[in-house]
Amino acid sequence: MSVKLAVAEAMIAHYNAQDADSYVALMTDDACEAGYRGAVLREGKEGVRSGLKAMFAEFPQNRADILSSYVLGETVVLHEKVSRSAESEPFEVMSIYSFEGDKVSRVEFVR
Repeated sequence: MSVKLAVAEAMIAHYNAQDADSYVALMTDDACEAGYRGAVLREGKEGVRSGLKAMFAEFPQNRADILSSYVLGETVVLHEKVSRSAESEPFEVMSIYSFEGDKVSRVEFVR
């Protein structure tokens, strides 16, 4: 398994544990999360941390399951199924992880 894929999978494990601190520890200081080719949703490590903590508080049963993964050069793509709660309809997302070294610099979501 590539190091970059292991990092992306670790981020999903931290996400599922609702551990925003460990999640952002795998990111660069100026990392962001954004819609695919669109607006930045969470800016910088602290923006990602606070955004995730707010989402985890709103959706305490939130979980992402990796359906498949791809690695090409400095990019990892995960196809995920996300459930917010037992009552809500799950949805699928493609998450595109860009790296600087072994840290994630940007995650873009295709939904």
